[in-house]
Amino acid sequence: GFAALFGVYGVAFVTVSSAGLLCWLAEIASTGGSEQTPGRSGQLPGTPEQASGVRALAKQPALYVLIILWAAGWGLQCVAWTTPMAEPLAVSLVQGNVKQDMKWRPEWVQASLDLYLELTRKTRGRLILLPETAVPLVSIDVPPAFFDALAQHARRQQGDLLVGVPEHVQGTPPQYYNAVMSLGASPVQHYQKYHLVPFGDYFPHWGFLSWIMNALEIPMSDFSRGDAYQQPMHVAGQRVAVNICYEDAFGAEIIHQLPQATLLANFTNDAWWGESIAAQQHLQISQMRAQETGRYMLRATNTGVSAIIDEHGRVLASAPQFQTAVLEGTAQGFTGSTPYTRWANWPFLIATAGLLIFPMIRARLQQK
Repeated sequence: GFAALFGVYGVAFVTVSSAGLLCWLAEIASTGGSEQTPGRSGQLPGTPEQASGVRALAKQPALYVLIILWAAGWGLQCVAWTTPMAEPLAVSLVQGNVKQDMKWRPEWVQASLDLYLELTRKTRGRLILLPETAVPLVSIDVPPAFFDALAQHARRQQGDLLVGVPEHVQGTPPQYYNAVMSLGASPVQHYQKYHLVPFGDYFPHWGFLSWIMNALEIPMSDFSRGDAYQQPMHVAGQRVAVNICYEDAFGAEIIHQLPQATLLANFTNDAWWGESIAAQQHLQISQMRAQETGRYMLRATNTGVSAIIDEHGRVLASAPQFQTAVLEGTAQGFTGSTPYTRWANWPFLIATAGLLIFPMIRARLQQK
């Protein structure tokens, strides 16, 4: 309930505060209010009656604060911060399940293109999403017939398709971006990843590192940075705020495209992490962004977890991990702003600063 108000940091603060209060109350309950704190001399200060009175007084605020926190969290879940827009939209999320050790091999490129084209032709959604770098070629090297075929299918659905593809932008020197582009009924649009992953999307040009990275020959490992304030894509009657890979870990950056955006969409390839818990953790990160913004989050991934998440952070549908799949469903667009969308992390930071400063001021006043 606190996510839409204070974001993930506020949720963490309430969680830690609840744990502390519960421990405090549990300690009082276990001792029956009869324990006392030794003084410096080892003697127990105060009479038993005084100690019991102090503990009884301490217990009541802790209990009431805990009740208020939990009741407020429950009550805030009932608040509709955002408003549904138009009718739900049919969406299709394509999960290619291309193994990471095969993804960038030259002999696998055509097979990968054929796979995604075949899966796309099975989709029924008006908005179709293909994962991060679903196309394992720089945009200028992609056969035009491939993009044309994707666009034609999207237009037959009277909608649009969003696909992850490394983008080449001419210049001196030329720039390369980890990007998502749109194809279909709407004009072609592009999103270029802003928050790059060190040693994944780029590597620092430090002398002792350069030779290591050159030896590793990691493909597409030195992308340029996109603009921090890009606009949502106008596709399939919606305004989609695109984010790529772990960009959705940064709530204060996701809201750069809000409140204009009506949907959130994450394009990622978590195949790097194998069968670890990273993909599930990444899914939870996306769920938090949905709660903070009051928007659906659509997740198109290579190996999972592809999912449709509603504005309350609930997973409505998901594809099995490590399987080739097309996830069909509907997504509801939303308008309006949550408090977090308006103020980001500032209320939490100000409140935290106040909690740190207040004891210092009180101590100074007591010394006077």
